[in-house]
Amino acid sequence: MSALQDNPFTGPIGAEYEVLRLLCPNAAALAKMIGARVADWRSDAGPIEGFEIGCGTGISTLAALSARHDLKLTAVDSAGEMLDQARVNLADYVSAGRVKFIEADALAALRALPNAGIDVVISNYAIHNFADDYRKAAIAEIFRALRPGGIFVNGDRYAMDDSAAHLADTQATVRRWFKILTEKKRVDLLEGWVVHLLSDESPLHIMYFEPSIEQLRAAGFAPVAVEFREGVDTLVTAVKPSA
Repeated sequence: MSALQDNPFTGPIGAEYEVLRLLCPNAAALAKMIGARVADWRSDAGPIEGFEIGCGTGISTLAALSARHDLKLTAVDSAGEMLDQARVNLADYVSAGRVKFIEADALAALRALPNAGIDVVISNYAIHNFADDYRKAAIAEIFRALRPGGIFVNGDRYAMDDSAAHLADTQATVRRWFKILTEKKRVDLLEGWVVHLLSDESPLHIMYFEPSIEQLRAAGFAPVAVEFREGVDTLVTAVKPSA
């Protein structure tokens, strides 16, 4: 990303991002839920245009494209190393012209979109990485870029509003990561993920659940629905009203 928003997924954790499947099993589960939700959205609408924020190695990109055969997707990420993996992982979809991967700052890419030109916007474990002011601006741009009736589908880490419960969940997460990665003798990855988690938990970045839902409503989305929540792992859908 640009200076507006530094990308945390450079170095070892970006190069070996697939370890997230072990560290956070819900990431893959939420990717499948995103695909299913996109498939259900106006299933008889005909070809639709989609935009993905922070596609990483293409886990949720693949879920959406395989679930919705009339979807064409533009997927952006600011980590070139991860995009290289995505292009390999989804080479057939790239060749078929169904997905275009772009290395870009998320907010800059959103701002470049025309008004009301996109049917669906998806993201999976990306928006919680943004600083608060950057996130607010991104939400506003998502709303602007969506067509009336369009939908934003976000699988993400929404912090618990109860600080004690959230702390306990975070401590359990770190203990689990230590067990998994020390057994694999990957202290380098453990260091990278713990440092990243500390950034997620910082006052500048932490994405609390209720304020985030209210932020979507304040941007104009209605209805806003929570379709899955287990610990901090959450699937939220937000619709741009038709009128």
